[in-house]
Amino acid sequence: MRFHHVDVFTDRPYSGNSLAVFPEASALTGAQMQAVTRELRHFESVFLIRDGAAGGTWRARVFDLAGELDFAGHPLVGAAAVLHDLHGAADTGVWTLRLPARTVEVATRRRGPGRYASLLDQGPAVFLGRPDPRGLPALFGLEPGDLDPALPPEVLSTGLRYLVLPVRGDALARARVAAPLDVPLARLGAEFAYVLDAAEREGRHWTNDGLVEDVATGSGAGCAAAYLRRHGRTGDGEEWILRQGRFTGRSGAMRVSAVGRDPDVRAVRVGGEVAFVAEGRLRELPPPA
Repeated sequence: MRFHHVDVFTDRPYSGNSLAVFPEASALTGAQMQAVTRELRHFESVFLIRDGAAGGTWRARVFDLAGELDFAGHPLVGAAAVLHDLHGAADTGVWTLRLPARTVEVATRRRGPGRYASLLDQGPAVFLGRPDPRGLPALFGLEPGDLDPALPPEVLSTGLRYLVLPVRGDALARARVAAPLDVPLARLGAEFAYVLDAAEREGRHWTNDGLVEDVATGSGAGCAAAYLRRHGRTGDGEEWILRQGRFTGRSGAMRVSAVGRDPDVRAVRVGGEVAFVAEGRLRELPPPA
């Protein structure tokens, strides 16, 4: 079975967020997809299945090392670029991807050989509450004074539920996952966390066990864009760059925007460059069970 290795949110191979894309994955079970993801060791892998009932639509199944995700960002940005490379006759295209959380459209543009730009429309943001900030900094090895006093911690979703934790000064550089996050985040109604320096427009995200830091998190970036729009830190529809990955050695740049005003942020877009690195073939598949 063939797959493509692309780097997302970068215009240069061997930077940004790496991704494995399987464009014809209908023969695989979920267990096989999970086993392949763990074997390849990318932060996430995406498996595409053409939807025969709707031309131009693909079902997308996204896995990280822990399990299947209802939604994602960088896998969809990368997957659309691969679909354009395989099926796009023109220099631009629009691809519909169906996930458990929502169905989205990704617009792509061919930049040159092995280079694409993708823009993911994540749809509306849902704001789910502002938790008591006491105790939240300690989850990331920080002190209460590291929080941005002008911005409240907030839980919201553009497909996945994130706690957005605004920090200031050098707190972003010092942040780390001090203890597993699954239980404390669940108490807040969140699945993941995104630590955000609003002044510098830079963020960080880790797996909930803290073992792996993500290079560029499209789903978290969508929440950050909606959050800053709600709090008046960006203009209506203003496109800006959110940076991430500086502390991993593989920095990424995400082009984000949000349309609407508090509390109705109705359109969130996340995009960036995609660089093709390699194509490969699985010589043997894992057991289906």
